[in-house]
Amino acid sequence: MTPSSSDSRTPPAPGPASAGPGRPPTGRHIPVALSTASVYPLSVHDGFAVAADLGYDGVEILVTHNGVSQDARALMALAERYDQPIVAIHAPTLLLTQQVWGSAWNKVQRSAQMAVDVGADVVVVHPPFRWQNDYAETFAHGVRDIADAFGVRIAVENMYPWRVRGREALAYLPHWDPVPQDYVDVTWDFSHAATAEASSLDAVKALGGRLRHLHLTDGTSTGKDQHLIPGHGNQECVEVLNHIAHNGFDGAVVAEISTRKAKGAGQREEWLAESLEFARVHLGQTLP
Repeated sequence: MTPSSSDSRTPPAPGPASAGPGRPPTGRHIPVALSTASVYPLSVHDGFAVAADLGYDGVEILVTHNGVSQDARALMALAERYDQPIVAIHAPTLLLTQQVWGSAWNKVQRSAQMAVDVGADVVVVHPPFRWQNDYAETFAHGVRDIADAFGVRIAVENMYPWRVRGREALAYLPHWDPVPQDYVDVTWDFSHAATAEASSLDAVKALGGRLRHLHLTDGTSTGKDQHLIPGHGNQECVEVLNHIAHNGFDGAVVAEISTRKAKGAGQREEWLAESLEFARVHLGQTLP
């Protein structure tokens, strides 16, 4: 499929006005899900098991070289076994998954089809790398066409500038920042924002109804993509969660932290439990 330049979709209307500080959140329950990236290098199966054990509302699947992450039937079996709905598919558009599912457009199309197959309504994609010139030229229109064709939301994730010897290098086209771009739906990641030294609260307010999906994590201004436990960095995680809880956000909040340095399964689950509690508290949800 060659994406066309047609655009039949319009951005969703901004959410209702804020309920104000101190007032309870209004509207729907915002699901708090777990990304399978948060249990790496453990398996997708482990991601579902941990999400169920800790009381998450669902799972986001990061498609990798792992066979289960690419198999809709296997994923549905896990979702049913652990009673964990799949809220999103993260397309294999990372540097480390460049060999998964072939060409850039094929990655997006297959991710959209998988989302349909597993009942997810969101596909997370990264913006094109600068060397993907043809893909980048039609990217904004292309993701809209695929979203329309499959009936899903394709939410483009914020990234960050690459810095070489103190100078910023052009890594993404048209840009690492999706806020000023012509995207209908956006995923916002706090760790990437920290690396870019961007304000998440300002970005989320500017996005308004285009904010479709949130990767809950944290980071500091070190130039590294850290994916810390929320509240352990300098991003405005509390303020953003409070804001979306009162402003009609109708997507999902997904914990996406790095647990590779955890000392065993016990510490990994402690970190993921802390991330879940952080989300529940600052979204104004009742803790079990």
